[in-house]
Amino acid sequence: MAERRWSLDAARALLPDVRRRTEKAVAEAEALLQERDQYPPASRAFREAHARAEAVVERWAREMEALGLEVKGLWLVDFDCGAGCYCWRWPETELSFYHGYEDGFEGRVPIQ
Repeated sequence: MAERRWSLDAARALLPDVRRRTEKAVAEAEALLQERDQYPPASRAFREAHARAEAVVERWAREMEALGLEVKGLWLVDFDCGAGCYCWRWPETELSFYHGYEDGFEGRVPIQ
């Protein structure tokens, strides 16, 4: 897939869809991890529930990438704007941060 460059307006317009998809994936993964934790760690049921939770996270990542976003961590995405990235992570309600390519998440600053 070609790299996508995002304007701030376009990124903010997509955010409700990103939030909806992420909220659904978070709920699914958390439910599976709660189920997993009811079993002994060495059990087959534990491993299967854990694998299903990992599959939810992988599906979410593929969905984000298909939208043209860069997945940077668990429930964390970047919208590449050509000079750096608008940065969002669950459960933030708005797209309010930016970072340069070399700065990464730790270097995020509020969008002016």
